[in-house]
Amino acid sequence: MQRKIIHVDMDCFYAAIEMRDNPAYRDIPLAVGGAPDQRGVISTCNYIAREFGVHSAMATAYAIRLCPNLTVVPGRMQYYKDISAQIRNIFRRYTEIIEPLSLDEAYLDVTEADHCRRSATLIAKEIRTAIHEELGLTASAGIAPNKFIAKICSDLNKPDGQYVVAPEEVGEFVKDLPLKKIPGVGKVTQKRLEKLGLYTCADIRALGKSETIQLLGNLGNLLAKRAWGIDDRELTTTWVRKSVSVERTFPEDIHDSVSAIEPLTKLFKQLSERLTAYPDREIKNLQVKLKFSDFTQTTIERAGADLQLDKYVELLPRAWERGKGQGIRLLGLGVALQDAGYRTEDHQLTLF
Repeated sequence: MQRKIIHVDMDCFYAAIEMRDNPAYRDIPLAVGGAPDQRGVISTCNYIAREFGVHSAMATAYAIRLCPNLTVVPGRMQYYKDISAQIRNIFRRYTEIIEPLSLDEAYLDVTEADHCRRSATLIAKEIRTAIHEELGLTASAGIAPNKFIAKICSDLNKPDGQYVVAPEEVGEFVKDLPLKKIPGVGKVTQKRLEKLGLYTCADIRALGKSETIQLLGNLGNLLAKRAWGIDDRELTTTWVRKSVSVERTFPEDIHDSVSAIEPLTKLFKQLSERLTAYPDREIKNLQVKLKFSDFTQTTIERAGADLQLDKYVELLPRAWERGKGQGIRLLGLGVALQDAGYRTEDHQLTLF
């Protein structure tokens, strides 16, 4: 049976909620994020602010330089989570096969849904209408035979629109698609591909599957499929947490690793408290993350199943050396968790 996948993406979700709740915000540039004097970061912004170049993950202070009239409000995360749960309940009227990607977007598999004359296009429209009428928010949607195409489509008629690619249209739709639009192709990979003269899916097709794989390995195998719009992934409806982490952005840069020990100790306590929620999961490794004053970042890991403060303290100067003397803007601690059911004694080798 031909699959029918919908990708629903809320329009500037956090900012839209704030505009809904406070009409004074509706016609001005608005962002949700941290305060500029505390080195805050933008979580999201409305479309008026985006016209000035403001976007998520941007430093709030820089966003205000781009848009001096920008109003920045603090986030209300629990409130956003509650509204996200209401949106999820609307999805469940049509299917139980739902893969949330975040609070504001999700995949829905409506292949076997009996609603709307079994039309995925009509289901997407009905869902968007329900979200608007019941919650006062707008959503955009992409409808396609697979996750890859559906996610791209949801961005094509934003805000408050939808885009459909039928199965017979997939090949033509992706032909001229820039490779940077393919999930998994970041800026570093994009530059690598461009050095090889590869810019679009058409370039990968011309290169051929075997040569693409030979040239790029596992990435080549992925690109060879995506270049023809092929994506066989099922929706993931259950998850097992693979890591736990905490982090802190400093009001001012810390300029040596010794000065970072005190905040590291506080973060260690927070991390220990969070790990109490996973008493049956063993630790695979310990991680220290640093973001430097130029916004580059590094993560250093150490294998080990024991959560000990001194091990993080040992990793800290090694991570700081990678910044070549730059100040520390952000410090993070984390652990990677073993798979559920993993036991160390079952995996230790005996001497004989």
